[in-house]
Amino acid sequence: MRILLIEDDTVLGAAVRDQVAADGHSVDWVTRLDAAGDAMIGTAYDLILLDLMLPDGRGIGFLKSLRARGDVTPVMILTALDQVSDRIEGLNAGADDYLVKPFDLAELSARIGSVARRYSGNPNPIVTHGPLEIDLAARSIRRDGKPVQLTAREWALFEAFVSRPGQLLSKTQLEEKLYAFDAEVESNTIEVHVSRLRKKLGPQVIETERGLGYRLGKP
Repeated sequence: MRILLIEDDTVLGAAVRDQVAADGHSVDWVTRLDAAGDAMIGTAYDLILLDLMLPDGRGIGFLKSLRARGDVTPVMILTALDQVSDRIEGLNAGADDYLVKPFDLAELSARIGSVARRYSGNPNPIVTHGPLEIDLAARSIRRDGKPVQLTAREWALFEAFVSRPGQLLSKTQLEEKLYAFDAEVESNTIEVHVSRLRKKLGPQVIETERGLGYRLGKP
C-alpha cells in the first residue's frame, strides 16, 4: 500500500515509517498539514496515518475537510489525546481507527492490515486462490499446504493483486504501491518481482496484459 504519515514527532515518525516500510508498504512522511495537502495532490494514497496536534493546525480539521469534499481514503488517527471525548470526535469526523500513543508497533501493523481488508471488501483475513491459502493478517502463504516465503516487497506486490482480483494494475500503479516519492525505482523492478512471484507461487498466478499491466490470474 502507499501510505501517507502525518506526524511532527521525529522520533515516533521515524519509528512508524521504518515499521510500515518493513511491512512492505511505501511511506511518504510529512510533518505539517500543508505538506500533507501538497502530497495528496499528485498521489493516490491507500491509507493516511494522522496525528491530531500538528505545527500548523489540528488533524481533526484536516480530516473533516477530506470527508467534506468526498475523499474516502482510510484514515487512522495516531495521537496522545486519550480521552473518550477525543476518540468520539475523531471517529465522528470520519476516522476509520484511533490508536493512542504510546502504542506497540506490531499493533499498528495489525490495525493497518485490518483497515486495508475492510476497504478491499473482504474483512476475512484468510483467502483461498487455487492451491494458495493466503493469510492476510499473518502475512503468510501456503501452496498445496506448504509454506512459501516471500520478501516484504514480494508480499506487498502480491497483496495489491489479491485485494483487487481481476483488476488490471499498470506498472506505474504498482510502483506507487511499493515505493515512496523520494525512492529511486529501477525500470525493471516490477518485472523482477512478478517473475519471482511466479516462480514461488505458480506461473499462472499473475497474468500480463502486454503494454498495459498485470492482474491476478484465475484460480
